[in-house]
Amino acid sequence: MQSFIDIAKRLLPDFLQVLQKRYMILKYIGFMQPVGRRSLSVSLGLTERVLRSEVEFLKEQNLIYTNSVGMSLTPEGKNLLEDLEGLMREWKGIDVLELELKHRLGIKKVIIVPGDSDEQQMVKRELGKACAMRMKKLFTGKDIIAVTGGSTMAAVAEWLSPVSDENELLFVPARGGFGEDVQNQANTICANMAKNTQTKNRVFYVPDQVSKEIYHSLIKVPDIHENLQLIRSANMVLHGIGDAIKMAERRRTTPDILAKLKEGRAVGEAFGYYFNEEGEIVHKVSTIGLQLEDLAHIPNVIAVAGGSTKAKAIKAYMKQAPSQTILITDEGAARLL
Repeated sequence: MQSFIDIAKRLLPDFLQVLQKRYMILKYIGFMQPVGRRSLSVSLGLTERVLRSEVEFLKEQNLIYTNSVGMSLTPEGKNLLEDLEGLMREWKGIDVLELELKHRLGIKKVIIVPGDSDEQQMVKRELGKACAMRMKKLFTGKDIIAVTGGSTMAAVAEWLSPVSDENELLFVPARGGFGEDVQNQANTICANMAKNTQTKNRVFYVPDQVSKEIYHSLIKVPDIHENLQLIRSANMVLHGIGDAIKMAERRRTTPDILAKLKEGRAVGEAFGYYFNEEGEIVHKVSTIGLQLEDLAHIPNVIAVAGGSTKAKAIKAYMKQAPSQTILITDEGAARLL
């Protein structure tokens, strides 16, 4: 028997378009609440006239309410939105896409959130939520979680919540991070994750990249050596995947190395390694912290990256990723993959 979605696609195509529009309105109100009509119309790309009629309908259904500061979801609206999530996944074929990508990439699991984080800020937050939920399922009771920096990792921290007294969590930076935006440094993100879960964290104040001579000197310093041992004993790693050239520019890479990356057609970056589309390592910077080869011994490796512009970077890194990797991405990147 055909599913309701298949039947609706054929007999009621307008119904699905209306459903998609009202789902997105509820989704954005839930993300931005309380939100004014003008801000919402800009975010959704709808005229205020069209949005006004939709808002009136949703109010009549007791799904949203308005007050002096803007619109918010009612409890009934929140429940309906949660029910709609599964329906929208089925309609878009996301469950099927997850399985197909898992087999194509040769990794443990793929989790896809609807939308494209390049186009919708809300989607990056949804990536963070999906990652936080997966992490909670993987906690064993006593965990060391190594975390890299970046805005996507910062989004994950927002969604973590207090764990039971049985869970002893320790969040540690996977590598140094001087020179980055403070909010997106691994030290800051680990501190936020520990605060939100009411557990512990360690700081790791070392440069993100150094010369080989300084690297071999620093790793002998007792505190740094101890932190490196702790990082390598982690049973969970949480990391992003970057666009190669953007990451190199962010790190203020020298012109000769930048030219090397462009000549080698580097498209992706993770843990200081730059990869071309074939997954070959084009360049590696001397980073103090977790190395690519360390991942083979870590049971749970979670990579979080989204946006259609990240598809090539994700594909390149996945050719080097360990088989126990869980990829959390969005629909924009997944469909290109």
